[in-house]
Amino acid sequence: MTHRPAPHGSSSLLRPSRRRFIAGLAGLLLAAGLGLSPASLEARIDRARLRNSMQRLYGSSGLAILEDWFSLLDRLRGADLDTQLREVNDFFNRRVRWVDDIDNWGAEDHWATPLETMGQGQGDCEDYSIAKYVTLKELGVPGSRLRMIYVRARIGRSQIVQAHMVLGYYETPSAVPLVLDNLVPSITPATQRTDLDPVFSFNSDGLWAGGSTQSRADPVARLSRWRSVIERMEQQGFMG
Repeated sequence: MTHRPAPHGSSSLLRPSRRRFIAGLAGLLLAAGLGLSPASLEARIDRARLRNSMQRLYGSSGLAILEDWFSLLDRLRGADLDTQLREVNDFFNRRVRWVDDIDNWGAEDHWATPLETMGQGQGDCEDYSIAKYVTLKELGVPGSRLRMIYVRARIGRSQIVQAHMVLGYYETPSAVPLVLDNLVPSITPATQRTDLDPVFSFNSDGLWAGGSTQSRADPVARLSRWRSVIERMEQQGFMG
């Protein structure tokens, strides 16, 4: 079934257990290096292994959306960038229902692999962003032009601040990114998203503070949940 994310101001988006911003941010970071190579994300997917993983974890319903994802990849490979960004954004926004991690995984903050997000058919902002990032990279969009951006989002008329993640496309490292978001369906330049304040951004190669153009750290070494996603992706077949 197709679902839309909950709208701005929905009480489900503002659940305190999920949106303690400072505690959540601190929980993302690790001080020690953890020894996985970011370059591993450059490898191609292994469709057979992904099918086996999806069948084992989610059965026929998971396989159906996985095959739809494969069809999306086949159809968009070689398409113009605007089409790729728009259709990948729409694919996950339409097919994944927004749900809080505590209800989906029994944990306050869990980052899912794209296979897990598709198999569950639901996820939160990090899950949308990771799935779009991996899909666009598989379509040949350079990873250096994509970053997951952790932001403070001001929600609704009350302007309540919550933690949120979006995916940004950067034409150049210093360019204003285009924002792919599960809350707002249109893709817009970040300068038009005055409701979002960037905290940090990352991809498989770097981690940037705020709007900085200089990477500050190895994201695999500093982001424990990103490390966990990469490990599970390797097991599931995303790195062939």
